[in-house]
Amino acid sequence: MGNDEREVRLKKIEEIRKIGVFPYKDRFERNRTLLEAGGLAVGTENVRIAGRVMTIRKFGKLIFATLKDNTGKLQIALQAQEIEAGLFSFFKKYIDIGDFVGAAGSIFKTKLGEVTLDVGRFELLSKALRPLPEKWHGLQERELLYRRRYLDLCMNEGTLEKFEKRTRIIRAMRDYLDRHGFIEVETPVLQTKPSGAIATPFTTHHNALDLDLYLRIAPETYLKRCIAGGLDRVYEFARCFRNEGIDPSHLQDFTLLEWYAAFWNYSDNMKFTKELIADVVSAVNGKTEVTFGEKKIDFGGEWETWSVRDLLLRDAGIDIFQVEGGDERGLRKALDERGIEIEDSDKMGFGPLVDALYKKVSRPNLDGPVFLIHHPIGLSPLSRKNDEDARVTDRFQVVVNGWEIVNAYSELVDPVDQRERFETQAELRRRGDAEAMPVDEDFLEAMEYGMPPISGLGLGVDRFVALLLNEENLRDVILFPLMRPL
Repeated sequence: MGNDEREVRLKKIEEIRKIGVFPYKDRFERNRTLLEAGGLAVGTENVRIAGRVMTIRKFGKLIFATLKDNTGKLQIALQAQEIEAGLFSFFKKYIDIGDFVGAAGSIFKTKLGEVTLDVGRFELLSKALRPLPEKWHGLQERELLYRRRYLDLCMNEGTLEKFEKRTRIIRAMRDYLDRHGFIEVETPVLQTKPSGAIATPFTTHHNALDLDLYLRIAPETYLKRCIAGGLDRVYEFARCFRNEGIDPSHLQDFTLLEWYAAFWNYSDNMKFTKELIADVVSAVNGKTEVTFGEKKIDFGGEWETWSVRDLLLRDAGIDIFQVEGGDERGLRKALDERGIEIEDSDKMGFGPLVDALYKKVSRPNLDGPVFLIHHPIGLSPLSRKNDEDARVTDRFQVVVNGWEIVNAYSELVDPVDQRERFETQAELRRRGDAEAMPVDEDFLEAMEYGMPPISGLGLGVDRFVALLLNEENLRDVILFPLMRPL
């Protein structure tokens, strides 16, 4: 059916060219969007609009069609006795659903009260070769939505609005940071060492330099270099890449907002983060409460706060700092005693094993918003030790609906301590932990020139957007998610 229709349209293009009409114009000057035209008074003349033809209804010497642009839809009418000679028959013979046309005329209302453009002239702007999906079936299969997002945007009501709302969410975050003295910067995507977070990197190769490179895991170390250079408050909407598993809440290619503020600690950052999120949610939704599935999540008011230690004591009955030997072996023994299975636990150090336990027994049950604080030091190689308990760091996460949407901490600015932690990570890497960090000498050198007290944060933009849009799968808030080739 589709191929037959394509052949018919190819023949139409040949015929159109033979009569001297070019089927792919370079421009059309419109003076109204379809939404604007729909609000004009009856009798308004010289209205010029353009859009994709979505429906065509032919009644002898009268044709109705519906055009669509990014603002909405509008009906147009072509009357054989009123339109320029030859144009009516051209539209009737050569215009198909999916084509782009421009039209000029005056506004009137039909007997049913529908605002319509009475077309005096029109132009074929671009001829579509393939028919759009049938109106009532549209595109429903999720994988097709991802592969042919352009059709999803065109055919399914709400998709365009969803992605416009994503833009408003990002703009609201950017505006809030700008109002509070932050400067937007850009840092490298290609890096000589994997850095910024504990994760498996994507690798590539620079032919001219004959050098293996890594796609950015997170922009952290470069943003800290900016702080060392005297930029007190910086942020970046960073495209990041992590070579890990696929599920509805993880993408390999995702957007991370990171900001860093000199002279703040993690408590200052917690307060600022809560205020920013509440402000953004309110600006976009009109209130601080959002609906996610059957849950009502309110970002206003007080947020619950848990330490990692207390949360695991509650959910697993394990005091992570009282296990035998105080290390991963003692923790594995405690897990065995309680029948808690963690995949590949024998390959994990203490910090990653604590994290895996938290993700298994606690995180799925946190509706939030919840602040999770004081992570074990082995889990946070770039964060500052707590002054009162050196086993934990001054770190916090924001968890909503079982998703970690924020990771933040008081940054480690002691270069000696940082080197020791890098070396611990490097040893884990040598033992087979692909996510552990290597020693980054260039970053250590920058630290040795001096860094002020800093607190930094990473916010998963896609997860945050999904929560505000009531979408459970991150691919539904990404225009073109990564797909395996057909």
